[in-house]
Amino acid sequence: MKAGPLALLTTAQMYAADRAAMAGGVPGLDLMEAAGRAVAEAIRRRWPPGPVLVLAGPGNNGGDGYVAARLLAAAGWPVTIAALVPPGELKGDAAVMAARWAGPVIGFDDIDWSGIGLVIDALFGAGLSKPVDGLARAALEAAGARGLPIIAVDVPSGVSGDTGEVLGYAPQAALTVSFFRAKPGHLLLPGRDLCGTVEIAPIGIPESVLDDIAPACWRNGPALWLDSLPVPRGDTHKYHRGHALILGGPMTGAGRLAAQAARRIGAGLVSLAVPPGTASIYAADHPGAIVQECTDREALADILRDPRRNALLAGPGAGQGAEVRPTVSAVLETGRATVLDADAISAFAGEAAALAALIKGPCVLTPHDGEFARLFPDLMGDRLSRARQAARILGAVLVLKGSDTVIAAPDGRAVINNNAPADMATAGAGDVLAGLVLGLLAQRMPAFEAAAAAVWLHGAAAGIAPAGLIAEDIPDRLPGLLQRLRRNRAPGF
Repeated sequence: MKAGPLALLTTAQMYAADRAAMAGGVPGLDLMEAAGRAVAEAIRRRWPPGPVLVLAGPGNNGGDGYVAARLLAAAGWPVTIAALVPPGELKGDAAVMAARWAGPVIGFDDIDWSGIGLVIDALFGAGLSKPVDGLARAALEAAGARGLPIIAVDVPSGVSGDTGEVLGYAPQAALTVSFFRAKPGHLLLPGRDLCGTVEIAPIGIPESVLDDIAPACWRNGPALWLDSLPVPRGDTHKYHRGHALILGGPMTGAGRLAAQAARRIGAGLVSLAVPPGTASIYAADHPGAIVQECTDREALADILRDPRRNALLAGPGAGQGAEVRPTVSAVLETGRATVLDADAISAFAGEAAALAALIKGPCVLTPHDGEFARLFPDLMGDRLSRARQAARILGAVLVLKGSDTVIAAPDGRAVINNNAPADMATAGAGDVLAGLVLGLLAQRMPAFEAAAAAVWLHGAAAGIAPAGLIAEDIPDRLPGLLQRLRRNRAPGF
């Protein structure tokens, strides 16, 4: 995956980008001036002129605030700066920008909230390493209590740029203006919600600095995987498009939803191996699928002998029966591309190493938070780092599902998805996602790219569905999305 505009930078990587830009001849003062201008212009586009209070911190984030204050004042806005430290105590570029400010500067104890219409949070930014407290927290809480629009510079103070977690306290921003590239904390909850609308502004850092930084995390989007998204050709037949096999369980709805999704995403053929007595249920709404009863392990082994069944899904609707682990073992033993979901994951609760030992080929796991916690009860840390650790331990692609789904590869690459609407919190949506991953794997899309594409398409399809979304609606929105994506393919496809 190329860096591109979807690349996400950690706080340390953003500092490295700043340093590389300055080493390449871009003055630090120019970067700060551009950052403050971006904040001022974003405000002017969204709000009419009115009294502004800038909460300025002790570092470069505060320096950006001084620039924004100067430019807003020059445009006729009444601006006051509340400085957490006296301007004379600032260092470096922030001190220069503070010296260029000719307007009023007050202490936090002297803030008069009457008449303030808008607040700029230029206190700490993404690099904060300790909880927000004292006068800074009191001022942010006071602004929030009064319902004032808060414009955050970089991130709302208190939000970790790397994890989206809150250190002590963070305000609810109406707008967050950050620079050059977004950070993981702009997409991961709760930071994503606290940021409000996020605007990423160019400030003069050249794209070339990313060559040495080599980002390994991206915001999910078609630019990451579009070139590998399968498209049928003139000589294609159904087996070229792959034969997906779903191991259906006694709870038939899950497997049926997965089959519908796998077919819609383009698998040439979908088979379901199902428990005795359920074949008629599975077949009723899938006339284009092959439904075959699987009575025992010998029958499963016979089903798996067909090498044309090149992508396998285990787990949806499987239940907690004694056969789940042997079934997962038999599937993984084939070395074929495999998706493990739901009960196939929970069957290995607390035994991730045992599961990892069984994985012999491309594999994607799609747990929600509860299933993840059962598989990795001792794995601590933020959401992004936990997903990466799990992928490395398993030697598989890990899709940690949620409103801020993280897709992680064993080599450390990660993608954060942010296009899922809240309506997707509905039964069966996860089964549809498992089927989408399966269908793309059947078409021989690489596992990491298949998982990222499936997650994005899942969210995009739900996003164009009307209110009252149910899981069955999602696959039916895929054809239009796929058609638009095909029109946007790179030349040569």
